[in-house]
Amino acid sequence: MTTFAWKSLTSRASATVSATALASAMALAAIGASAVLPFAAAQAQSAATARGLPDFTDLVDQVGPSVVNIRTLEKVTSSDDSQGMDEDMLEFFRRFGLPLPNMPRRSPRQSPPGEEEQPRGVGSGFILTPDGYVMTNAHVVEGADEVIVTLTDKREFKAKIVGSDKRTDVAVVKIDAKSLPAVKIGDVNKLKVGEWVMAIGSPFGLENSVTAGIVSAKQRDTGDYLPFIQTDVAINPGNSGGPLINMRGEVVGINSQIYSRSGGFMGISFAIPADEAIRVSDQLRATGKVTRGRIGVQIGPVTKEIAESIGLGKAQGALVSAVEPDSPAAKAGVEAGDVITKFDGKPIDKVSDLPRMVGNTKPGTRSTLSVLRRGKNKDLNLVIAEVEPDGAAAKAKTPGSGGKPSPQGTLSNKPLGLTLGELTAAQKKELAIKGGVKVVAATDAAARAGLREGDVILQLANVEVADLKSFEAAWAKADKSKPVNVLVRRGEWAQYVLIRPAK
Repeated sequence: MTTFAWKSLTSRASATVSATALASAMALAAIGASAVLPFAAAQAQSAATARGLPDFTDLVDQVGPSVVNIRTLEKVTSSDDSQGMDEDMLEFFRRFGLPLPNMPRRSPRQSPPGEEEQPRGVGSGFILTPDGYVMTNAHVVEGADEVIVTLTDKREFKAKIVGSDKRTDVAVVKIDAKSLPAVKIGDVNKLKVGEWVMAIGSPFGLENSVTAGIVSAKQRDTGDYLPFIQTDVAINPGNSGGPLINMRGEVVGINSQIYSRSGGFMGISFAIPADEAIRVSDQLRATGKVTRGRIGVQIGPVTKEIAESIGLGKAQGALVSAVEPDSPAAKAGVEAGDVITKFDGKPIDKVSDLPRMVGNTKPGTRSTLSVLRRGKNKDLNLVIAEVEPDGAAAKAKTPGSGGKPSPQGTLSNKPLGLTLGELTAAQKKELAIKGGVKVVAATDAAARAGLREGDVILQLANVEVADLKSFEAAWAKADKSKPVNVLVRRGEWAQYVLIRPAK
């Protein structure tokens, strides 16, 4: 009985164990199958992903023939220090403003007396029109005595420089050829951050090199007239002037600059937007130069703190720090301390917007400036003038040099740390201002804010200051629990300053 029972139990246990083993085996098999399926699916997904990556081969076939190599030559004397240096190194030193080092000559033989042509630099470009107009960077052809354009079919042409514009770094050259493969220009406004783009150029003289990446940012401010396209496309010396191409085979930019601490590519490159470049090239082809509008103001950014203190709300617009005499802005009544918020109805989101808008406006055009002055909005009408040649600027004046201080005494304001004096009529005339008070001494809060002797205060807490009496009246109404905004004139420049009054 016991034996039977034991056997029965043993038999049941064996059956149970067998059943359990079978179930476990089936479970393991199921697990194995489920493990295999995701692996296979992962492989399929990986293959699909690989198939989904951009293929640039068609783009290269489509746009490659339109990209050219540009070599420049210059006439030098036998003692020129740049002889013996590689072309790409020459471009590097010139592009980044570095002095040319003394280099040994490649050949120990003496050069014949007189001038001889030496390689100056190497760059890239692309064909704009079938009849031979080629676009490149201004710095590629700057100072060149001869420009050689090489096509992908190895044909070489001597090019004529039609015109160049340093401010946008755009140049147009012309070669004597026809039926050339011209590029298609894309719509920069449709370009999106994260979009794939491709560059073709001649880095270090390696012709028709293709690199690719994505758009890292748009509207990147690195210049007065250009909102650059930032990419991570590998760009090196020699790529300058080459096209930046979208996935539709359209040129959306001209590769122009890199950010680098070593001179080589570090993952950040900048391209001139194609629409800006085409606008410049059209003028260069028509007249050989670029005509821009100007209104005659010196401007700066508006900080968040200043914007809040003057009633602007948020940091936007362009702060007028100086107005050129007899300029369109001066004739329209623009004053130092005004914040220009709109140009012809278009908002000025950041300070760099204004030079672009004005620069792209034809001289002689009647335009409207919307300004914020002492907390109130005002529209001013003016006629756009033509931009002056580089180097033409008004000379700065030293405040207070036009006369002796008046004997009317001074005013001391301890919470602000200011000792103030009246301006003489001669000083006001010299500075072309209606009123204001002169800083005789700046200590404590005023000194910490950056004020110094000789500065002229034009406004206090959004109230115009004509003299010491009006300064006292403005101070009496000011909220002394908050930083007080003061419009300060120093030389030809005006700037808002925040003073935190001592308690």
